[in-house]
Amino acid sequence: MRTLSVDDTFDHGDFGPLHKLLGSEVASPEIPKVFETLKMRKEGAVLFADIAAPPMNLLGPALARDLVSLIQQAEADIALKVLVFRSTDPDYFISHVDVTKIEEYRQEAAKLTGEASIALLFRHLSASRLVTIAQIEGRVRAAGSEFVLACDMRFAERESAIFAQPEPAFGMTPGGGGLQHLVRLMGRARALEVMLSAQDFDADLAEKYGWINRAMPANTLGDFVRSLAYRIAKFPEAGLVAVKDRVNAIALAPIEDFRRDSDLFGEGARDPEGQSRIQAALERGFQTRHAEMDLAGLLADLNGH
Repeated sequence: MRTLSVDDTFDHGDFGPLHKLLGSEVASPEIPKVFETLKMRKEGAVLFADIAAPPMNLLGPALARDLVSLIQQAEADIALKVLVFRSTDPDYFISHVDVTKIEEYRQEAAKLTGEASIALLFRHLSASRLVTIAQIEGRVRAAGSEFVLACDMRFAERESAIFAQPEPAFGMTPGGGGLQHLVRLMGRARALEVMLSAQDFDADLAEKYGWINRAMPANTLGDFVRSLAYRIAKFPEAGLVAVKDRVNAIALAPIEDFRRDSDLFGEGARDPEGQSRIQAALERGFQTRHAEMDLAGLLADLNGH
């Protein structure tokens, strides 16, 4: 991902006056909030949101709170058409949820949907009028995978992107929509392989399986996503919204299915076996940056806990 310079970055939503970009006037920004875990850059009808939640971009209360606020403000900004998510961390896009703060991040999600569930937060993003694109570098596992699956399109760096849906290793069901999306994208057999193996999948295999749109070299990914976002943003919003609505009517699972998966995840997290396996994983380095570079290997050792 290109490093943003002082001259072209509007950090944490601190936008200045009108600027000329790509030969056209940018509408007055409508994203004034200071975000704890997101860095914002608005270019015309495109908003770039870079995830910055060290040490490893866990989805905890702060990131959930910022995502809720971002979605609310972006949807209210009539000048915006496209929202691009990236990461400032080359090794982690969104690693997964913070398993020590499940109730806290769920309460933050409820501020958008009225229900304590990131599954419904993510589904709201899928149903949004905004076109959403995930530009993926590094690891996206569990809720990280479910977040990018909720986006309309996914493009991943071939050299670094890693995907996994490992909840069954803890005796749990994916609760953020991953089950609903992966079965529809991959088919029954591949979705079962992904989830039941709790393995890591590289970008090339993720592309082959339908997890992402394309795997691309690092030196072309950013320019491709930027060009695509600009192109889409040139077209009438009515057409973009109509197409998304019709595609969602065909491919997006009913909200009741997302709600059911969220409930099952919560039940698994409270189950003594699930709690025991989470504790064993934490003792082996789960939720630490170094250990999760090979999370699949860590999870394979849990059978001896």
